[in-house]
Amino acid sequence: MAPLGPFGAEPRLAVAVSGGPHSLATALLARDWVAARGGRVLALVADHGLRPESGAEADHVMALLAKAGIAADCLRLGLPSGARLQERARAARLAALTEAAAHHGCPWLLLGHHRGDQAETLAFRALRGSGAAGLAAMAPIRIAPDCLILRPLLGFAPARLEAVVAAASISPVRDPSNDNLRFARIRLRQALADPGGEDEGMQALAAAAEAFARRRTRQEAAILARLAAATEIHPEAYAWADPKALGADAIGVAALARLIGLIGGAAWPVPLEATAALLARGGGSLAGAWVRPGAGGRLLLVRDPGLIAPAHPLKPPFLWDGRILVIGPARHGWTCAALGAAAAAFRQQTKTPLAALRALPALWDEKGKLAVLPGLFYAIGVEASAWRLVFAPKGGGLPPG
Repeated sequence: MAPLGPFGAEPRLAVAVSGGPHSLATALLARDWVAARGGRVLALVADHGLRPESGAEADHVMALLAKAGIAADCLRLGLPSGARLQERARAARLAALTEAAAHHGCPWLLLGHHRGDQAETLAFRALRGSGAAGLAAMAPIRIAPDCLILRPLLGFAPARLEAVVAAASISPVRDPSNDNLRFARIRLRQALADPGGEDEGMQALAAAAEAFARRRTRQEAAILARLAAATEIHPEAYAWADPKALGADAIGVAALARLIGLIGGAAWPVPLEATAALLARGGGSLAGAWVRPGAGGRLLLVRDPGLIAPAHPLKPPFLWDGRILVIGPARHGWTCAALGAAAAAFRQQTKTPLAALRALPALWDEKGKLAVLPGLFYAIGVEASAWRLVFAPKGGGLPPG
């Protein structure tokens, strides 16, 4: 845990627990770690609802955790079956876990990925033609909108985690989908033929992932330094970039791609080739962001006006347009929607560019009239300070996921 901190006094950790040996080991280790520091741990059990027996299995896992003295919360997801099942299940599970961690006041969410998972991820991505960033596999720290995701056990063999559970006299749950050859990752796991994760081949793959991760860390530092020197990121969800300071080399293009993803709220990495082409043109639309020439030769990055989310019922807190967290009281019949054309009336009251102002969320009453503009503390008949906006893009912050 030490390289993943600091955690401060009385740390509050959430742990994702499937009931398998590796997640159970993570929960047991976290329980003892927080106990020595006066903190608390909460296990989060996700029931996908994909099999008839999944509900009973989740209840069984909850009972195992209770017996181990670990508080737990069960998240019933109710996912539909269909194509891309594992991918959809992973995405839904992670979203539910991070939201639940934040709801329970836990700034950190621990996942039980280990050396074997890291090796499999590298091999799987290599087979799919991933570049150097993808071959770095899973990062030990990942920024999510609701919390920090930590993987403290990436360097440990799965056999060691199973020994932790055995020492606690707990019988883990075995998910039958882990033997289903329908899934490419399961076929790859069987081809590697090292369930304990202790053979030389698995160690070599994990070591390769670590080497790529070190390379990614160096590149990330260079990208962040370039962004710090060349850009201004504003809490109103827009940015300025100096193309000369940014540069058109690989680091400059990667930095602009990261900035585009941030402003556009992209959940996936922005393609570098498309970013380089946009930079050469001097502007354009990409990944939800609109890049246009601005004052002083700088580039203005705002949300693409054609992709802004539709009106959303005002039931805070919620993430509007994949980018801006709306916090405050709910109002029956009110909606949250882009300020749009009404922005013209406020352009003299703020330094925010008109294009960015149009993309800011505003609160509209039950008659469809503008009631509150939280970003400018404008309101009619209510207290504007009751609501606030936080720029929190869906894909997290600038560091890599």
